Amino acid sequence: MTHDTAAARRNSDSQGRHHAEDSESRLRDVDYFPPLRKAIPLGIQHVLAMFVSNAAVPLIIAGAAGLSGADTVFLVQMAMFVAGIATLVQTLGIGPLGARLPIVMGTSFGFVPVMIPIAAAQGLPEVFGGALIGGLAMAVVGIFYKRLSIFFPPVVSGTFVLLIGILLLPVGFAYVGGGVGAEDFGAPHHLLLAALVFIVTVAFHQFCRGFLSEAAVLIGILVGCVVAAPFGLLDFSKVGEASWFQLPMPFEIGISFDPAAIVAITLMSVVTCAESIGDISGTAIGGAEREATKRELSGGVMADGLSSSFAALFGAFPQISFSQNVGLVALTGVASRFVVAIGGGFLVVAGLVPKLGALVSAIPAAVLGGAVIIMFGMIASAGVKMLSHAAFNKRNMLIVGISLALAIGLPAQSGLYEGAPQQIGVLLESGLIPGALASIVLNLVLPKESRDSSNDR
Repeated sequence: MTHDTAAARRNSDSQGRHHAEDSESRLRDVDYFPPLRKAIPLGIQHVLAMFVSNAAVPLIIAGAAGLSGADTVFLVQMAMFVAGIATLVQTLGIGPLGARLPIVMGTSFGFVPVMIPIAAAQGLPEVFGGALIGGLAMAVVGIFYKRLSIFFPPVVSGTFVLLIGILLLPVGFAYVGGGVGAEDFGAPHHLLLAALVFIVTVAFHQFCRGFLSEAAVLIGILVGCVVAAPFGLLDFSKVGEASWFQLPMPFEIGISFDPAAIVAITLMSVVTCAESIGDISGTAIGGAEREATKRELSGGVMADGLSSSFAALFGAFPQISFSQNVGLVALTGVASRFVVAIGGGFLVVAGLVPKLGALVSAIPAAVLGGAVIIMFGMIASAGVKMLSHAAFNKRNMLIVGISLALAIGLPAQSGLYEGAPQQIGVLLESGLIPGALASIVLNLVLPKESRDSSNDR
């Protein structure tokens, strides 16, 4: 009897282990559809992990362009709607479009340093015109990505991402002070509020696990808003004025085609493909525990490009996969693309509710600043990580050094090119365009030692 009982227990334990292994194997399957009771909260978690970052870009561009409150609400609303549509295309696929992997799409921070001077000097219609053409160029890269990959080795893509983070930091600290043009810029209450959000975000990110760690930015901003409310720093007047439901209308803000804007944003779109390919590969490896296929990479980049062109028509900014959600897939071990598609559906619904966009736009600038400086710093550190895959020889150090010099130095001394045509000035003022272009050209023309080749592919 005792022997039979022990054998039964061992058999039960073995079945339990096999069941757990089968369950984990299913979760790693990109085509597995978990029960809705699990899939819905997991999908919402993906939305919460990216929501603030997705809304931050239109808030920053609106502030730089001096837009009205109603226009700002509209930009936030469209950012959510288009991100949802792009996520559905990326996860479910349409013909050759879409990686059909658990990839969350959203508004790219990478374009902010380029779009701010264009929006300020020429206007948002020129930004959207450039983004429309840039998205088409990105789609072309997706079709021929294997042949064009020589333009984006780690030394180029890493430098590009590092430059994005560095050039965004001044924008983040402008928000810390209360926002560009604030009458009380740098006032103590702005600085203290930003510091509170900064500390709370870092604390949750580093000392918590699971969802609390992934949602650290959201939690930090919520705490900042709660503290700001009693001091009258939250203005909900736009929420009351906004409607409950509104269908997106194309060309609401307008679209115009300017050569300088097209060149700047198209170049950024092409360079950004390196980041997109990295995210798609990271999702396949971290989630499905395999390499991404050629079809997934090609379809994913094409979806990025055409989603960005679609975004331009509806008053939203270029779209790209969100790296924090790539990390979330690896952390949870849930690689189901249908889970992320559910999150995309929530984003579409959110984009149809202007009151939600108005609520997001009510976040005080200092609260947003305390969070975004961490995000921007993390982008820079991600660039350093990418550069670690390149050999740090004198050739690659020269590429990084010259790119940094141009990207940081030129915007700081605009008097050097104040006599140049406006189109040239806009390209140089961004910093990112001359820096990225320098890294691409130098990588092509500088001789490469054979022993470094394996590190730079």
